[in-house]
Amino acid sequence: MIDAFTPGRRTVLKLAGAGAAGALLPGVAGAAYPAALVKAAKAEDGLNTIALPPDWANYGAIISTFEKKFGISIKNAAPDDTSAQELQSIRSLKGQSRGPDVVDVGLSFALDGAKEGLFRPYKVSTWSSIPASMKDPGGLWYGDYFGLVSFGVNMSVAKVAPRTWADLKKPIYKGMVALNGSPLGAGAAFAAVFAAALANGGSLDDIMPGIAFFADLAKRGNFDPSAATSASLVSGQTPVVVNWDYLNLAQAKGSKTMTKIETIIPADAKPYGAFYCQAISKFAPHPKAAELWQEFIYSDEGQLLYLKGFAHPARFSEMAKSGAIPKSMLAELPPAKPYGEALFATIEQTKKAQAALTANWTKMVKA
Repeated sequence: MIDAFTPGRRTVLKLAGAGAAGALLPGVAGAAYPAALVKAAKAEDGLNTIALPPDWANYGAIISTFEKKFGISIKNAAPDDTSAQELQSIRSLKGQSRGPDVVDVGLSFALDGAKEGLFRPYKVSTWSSIPASMKDPGGLWYGDYFGLVSFGVNMSVAKVAPRTWADLKKPIYKGMVALNGSPLGAGAAFAAVFAAALANGGSLDDIMPGIAFFADLAKRGNFDPSAATSASLVSGQTPVVVNWDYLNLAQAKGSKTMTKIETIIPADAKPYGAFYCQAISKFAPHPKAAELWQEFIYSDEGQLLYLKGFAHPARFSEMAKSGAIPKSMLAELPPAKPYGEALFATIEQTKKAQAALTANWTKMVKA
């Protein structure tokens, strides 16, 4: 399971459909929040988040639940910003009341932010149950949820769903394949290139075949360089979106009365998995509210809200063992097999891949 996961090695994730699920007890364990922290957070009269689309990892429900629970209003700026833009907001809004208090960024950007000194350390009360491989030892950043790279396919437009990375090269997908942004700035797009590398002779130590794959897609005219959104997937503007499984699964559920969206984990390679990271800005205008936000989303209550949006929370293993996950919620999750085969990059491998992308993406993927 994830608490035993060593990035870069095969990970055994007993997530759904496993025999152990039958032993889980229904209900949600109540969270106790430090009274002094709640009082201090309320006194700050607000919390500034950034780049949290309501349909991404169930953030709409997470935000509204926090607001109702604590009576603290959240200003969620620029919902569609990338991880890179989140870091830029910390820099450019330093010392301003509208600066972000917290960010939710891909691992490579969490590493950048920590190195640059953009974050301040904080360890939540559930710190010990966050896997060591998903957190900075000093508390500068910590993984909140993870998923696998998948294809989200609008069946009204694509007609035939691609089942492998090789299928994306077929002429029937001309102009259809899109990412959620540039891999130089968007964590999901970065992961998509890594996943493509695993299917095309690359490895966790070599992302170059993934860059070459998208360069080939662009040359064939199959790659659409516009940044895909949930709306563009449903409308058919970007009929095949390479994105996180939890986003495609949630979109499929939410749009089933409008159009059929199929979510596919490509079959021609080991799935690639990665996690996003929370961090508190070093210059947070509402530092206590930021701490309370972290306490909330790392509580059982907050972690289950991620799971409701099909994003597997960082504390999944510990919560499963304790019976904190309702059986009804487990039943809605995808089959466990792809998660049991998933590969995760180490911090060192992520840095290496990031450097290769920076040096080669723009000049190779001429789209």
